[in-house]
Amino acid sequence: MFEKLKKNQAIEDYRRIWPYVKPYWGRALAALLITLPIGALDAIIALALKPFMDTVIVGQGGDTPFHLPLYIIPIFIISFTLIQAGLQYGGAYLNTWVGNKITIGLKKKLYHKLLHFEPAYLDKTTSGNVVYRFDGDPNTACSGLLNNLRVFATRIFSSISLVFVLFYTSWQLAIIAIFVLGGALYPLTRIRRRIKDIINRTVSVGGSVMTVYNETYAGAKTIASYNLQEYQERKFSDTLNLLFKLGIKHTQRTAWLSPMMHIIISIGIAAAIWYGSYLITSKTITAGDFVAFMTALLMLYTPIKNIGNNFNAVQLSLMAIERVFEILDTPITIKDKKDAIELPVIQNEIQFKDVSFEYISGKPVLEHINLTVRKGEKVALVGNSGGGKTTIVNLIPRFYEITDGSIQIDGHDIRDVSLESLRGQIAVVFQDNFLFSGTIRENVMLGKEDATEEEVRQALDCACLTDFINELDEGLDTFIGERGMLLSGGQKQRIAIARAFLKNAPIVILDEATSALDNKSEAIVQQAIDNLMQDRTVFVIAHRLSTIQNADKIVVINEGKIVEIGTHTELLAKKGAYESLYMAQFKGN
Repeated sequence: MFEKLKKNQAIEDYRRIWPYVKPYWGRALAALLITLPIGALDAIIALALKPFMDTVIVGQGGDTPFHLPLYIIPIFIISFTLIQAGLQYGGAYLNTWVGNKITIGLKKKLYHKLLHFEPAYLDKTTSGNVVYRFDGDPNTACSGLLNNLRVFATRIFSSISLVFVLFYTSWQLAIIAIFVLGGALYPLTRIRRRIKDIINRTVSVGGSVMTVYNETYAGAKTIASYNLQEYQERKFSDTLNLLFKLGIKHTQRTAWLSPMMHIIISIGIAAAIWYGSYLITSKTITAGDFVAFMTALLMLYTPIKNIGNNFNAVQLSLMAIERVFEILDTPITIKDKKDAIELPVIQNEIQFKDVSFEYISGKPVLEHINLTVRKGEKVALVGNSGGGKTTIVNLIPRFYEITDGSIQIDGHDIRDVSLESLRGQIAVVFQDNFLFSGTIRENVMLGKEDATEEEVRQALDCACLTDFINELDEGLDTFIGERGMLLSGGQKQRIAIARAFLKNAPIVILDEATSALDNKSEAIVQQAIDNLMQDRTVFVIAHRLSTIQNADKIVVINEGKIVEIGTHTELLAKKGAYESLYMAQFKGN
């Protein structure tokens, strides 16, 4: 039953990868067809030795094929070998071309999937695991599978032709050879089950190695400031040691294959020599028959002795294919409905109607949130850390899906509208905004790729960036490094604000956009934010209450619930949760 399931799984893997092979099937077929003459030529070389041995060495007489002179036989062998070499090169070239094209197709599909995964998926997946599985597995799946498929196809055709030579020269010895061959190949049927769990663990640990590299790169300053070099080295060393142990276990479970096959095949060769000697002395076969048989047998057995390594590589490729399609089969939970509509530009209000949310089932983060925000209002969300402020604003663009209730924009449930039209109306400025490797211009124009030079300049003015840009030798075309590492925190924030200006979305979310800045930078960024908030519906998460005193509405959130709503003056007069927060923050000022 297990073998049947393995076979069905392999067939399913090949069936599912076919759409990626189909555009290149002509070259893929050519690469496989080339293996036919490559394999068949082995038999011709072995068969050519029979008349040469009988006529020249032993002197038993007999005709050469097609009555050709004997000296032609060595020339034929060299010629056939040259033809084989040329065909092998052509097959390897076509195989590499097709393999790389299929790999690129799979990587594009996986990257498309990665781009559309909801944040909840990435919250549970390390960066190293993403690199290892989204980039490494397609390489292993395609290149390994196709290369070994070519090797197997060559050996299959070679084996078929060589088996024909075996039976042609001596059917008695051929029976022994085939029986031994079956015994040598039988252990291959046990490999997959023995290595699958180790390979899966190796993939996970391999992802951890990538994660350590990424963390070391991104957290270099933290590592230096806290003297964490030894800690990181221990962490990295422990991960490598675990990877080493898994590699040793994998070797323990697979390395016996080739030696075992070597022993079995050696027994077969010994049996063939012993019985062949008897057949020669009894005049059943000629010496030429025996030499041709042994040559064919050695040509058949020699690659078989090493086929364990190839078979192991094929299993690794098949398991990589399974992991690739495991990702592709992972459902995307936040996506458009089939009948999703385009969201019109907001005209009236945004409503939270009895909204509840939980990241982990049974552990609510938000409970029964009811809130109405009218068009053009500036709403500030305040409260203790971990109360759910950021979660609330993350639900508006559907970064996460609500558990109960609904969020509506002008009466349209956001789950009923297309994600593109919903997010097209929202601009988000985070506390730590992500900037892409490239220039300032490229990062700003992400807000609107077809923006004119005038629109870009206007966005820079509103974001208080013009003076800074004018001081740079390259101006807007200044390279800012990966994640904007060559910029200060305030400069990065203002570029993000300029990007939001250029997007010109009617709804703006500001998630503690100034909390990580010093006073001077905060003052400049706050001016840019004030410009951005004009004539827009704004949600502000602010740790510093001094920045939101002029908000139209302040919403106090505590432990996932709204405990107070009102203006700054109204909430102070209530002497409730907001007044406690305010007094705690400004005590002694």
